Amino acid sequence: MIQIILNVSILNNLCNIEFLKNNTMKTDVLYNSNMHFEHELWKGELDFWKDELKSFNNRLSELVTRWTDKDVLAQLEHYQNEFVLHGSVIEDLEEVIEEHETRIAGQSIEGEDAIDMPLAKKHIEFRNRIETQREIYSKLKKEFFRFLEKYM
Repeated sequence: MIQIILNVSILNNLCNIEFLKNNTMKTDVLYNSNMHFEHELWKGELDFWKDELKSFNNRLSELVTRWTDKDVLAQLEHYQNEFVLHGSVIEDLEEVIEEHETRIAGQSIEGEDAIDMPLAKKHIEFRNRIETQREIYSKLKKEFFRFLEKYM
């Protein structure tokens, strides 16, 4: 019985150590150069999404000429609306990136080495927003590809 209690106690301590490792507040430093680099990556990804949306809209145009079924046409309209919406989101994301870049450039001109805490906070929030949009867009693409498989 004592051995079991000791093993449980050791297990609890190990779990607590693992919990502390996973939940300790991390203090990552965001340098302007790193934020700029991440902005450039995101801009490239957004440009790619815009190109994909053009291609998807071309597919929709092809399907409109092939189908007269009201259900299929309703689905085509749904995807067209989704693509317009996603294009608008892309434009919004690009505007936010440009605002951040302008602020970073202003700091560089002024020679400020101090971390702009509000900008760093906005950058982290924006990173989360990009990741969420990436998931939404990925789901939309999967659904659209399934639709194309069915009706192309």
